[in-house]
Amino acid sequence: MGLNAVIYGLGSHEAGWRMPESNALASTDLGYWTDIARRAEAGGFDALFLGDVLALQQSADRHLSDAMDPFIILSALAAVTERIGLIGTASTSFDHPFHLARRFASLDHLSGGRAGWNVVTSSNALEAHNFGLDAMPEHGERYARAADVTAAVLALWSSWQADARIADKQAGRYLDLAKVRTVDHHGQFVRTRGPLNVPRSPQGRPLLAQAGASEAGRDFAARYADLVFTVQADLAEAQLFYRDMKARASRHGRPPESLLIYPGIVPIAAPTRAQAEERLVQLNGFMVPEHALAKLSEFLGTDLSAAQLDDPLPPFVGAGAPSQSSQSRVAVLVGIAKREGLSLRQLLMRLASGRGHLLAVGTGAEIAATMQEWFDQGAADGFNVMAPLMPADLQSFVDLVIPELTASGLFNASGETLLRQRVQLGPA
Repeated sequence: MGLNAVIYGLGSHEAGWRMPESNALASTDLGYWTDIARRAEAGGFDALFLGDVLALQQSADRHLSDAMDPFIILSALAAVTERIGLIGTASTSFDHPFHLARRFASLDHLSGGRAGWNVVTSSNALEAHNFGLDAMPEHGERYARAADVTAAVLALWSSWQADARIADKQAGRYLDLAKVRTVDHHGQFVRTRGPLNVPRSPQGRPLLAQAGASEAGRDFAARYADLVFTVQADLAEAQLFYRDMKARASRHGRPPESLLIYPGIVPIAAPTRAQAEERLVQLNGFMVPEHALAKLSEFLGTDLSAAQLDDPLPPFVGAGAPSQSSQSRVAVLVGIAKREGLSLRQLLMRLASGRGHLLAVGTGAEIAATMQEWFDQGAADGFNVMAPLMPADLQSFVDLVIPELTASGLFNASGETLLRQRVQLGPA
């Protein structure tokens, strides 16, 4: 089983910044990031992952929305860690492939072969406005551009052979130009001549991760990704997604095992189940219902401002047109509400705690048992661990859950990172 620590802001719970223990301004403090990276590496995580959004989000007055550049943070973390993989988010909608290829290749060198790129298309209209667009292109066009940009990045990464640098001091030859080539990529959306001006990275190429769950997103991941990040809260639905992605990889001529499926899990671990449930209640107690309701309305494409919070989810919810950013999230959230009979208020709490990801509350043994079931039943190759509040809930997972996974033989906390094992199996 692989484990990836997801670090976005101060944790996965939107109200976590209001907790008494929280340093609400820590996201711009280098010590915050290095502390988390060291905890994750010491705990045995294969990788850590930084999300990103290229805009100050709506209702920024009610929740933490500022976000620093992942490249800057990951470069700093490369200097204070030795083994853990470093995955950062970058947009194919707003970044040129030469910049993307150069930055990630540079990070791979600085980290000794630990870099990964989470490929996103961007979807928020506020992001479009920041880059001079009136609106985001439609869903299919964004993925067509993503494929074009990714193909160009892969070509640039392969523009150097591994032994192109000869550094022959006696002969005065630094580079064997016969082993460096132009790429002359002329795509529908982007062009680049190449070659890259960074040598081939230690991994050959950085790892690729992707999180789209729409038809276009799934096909893109099956073609290019090593890791697929997915939102799943039901075992049967997760199994269907898992089988579908493995089959798609096969249809693209890839070994199914080269595509790893990582559902998100929001763990709240404590020595007793009662203590874990108490922490969830405390976290949810700091939720601002008006903000969560506005965010749910945006996800579902339905105005819920007049709905009664303690009534069941209105039957018309989900029938509206979802926003560009939530084509797959709508089905997850509506499915959770209907399957568990949640009131609107309870659904808001689920949205605040993890935006529809699998919520696991209990002892270390109970959470490990849930993870084992998903792993053994063909629903996951690993998990994106989304601690509600950093660093406390990450440390609770390390102290209480990882020993249970290790004892059962599911996880090797001291083993070689999954990044280095799997990138060799990925698409060329």
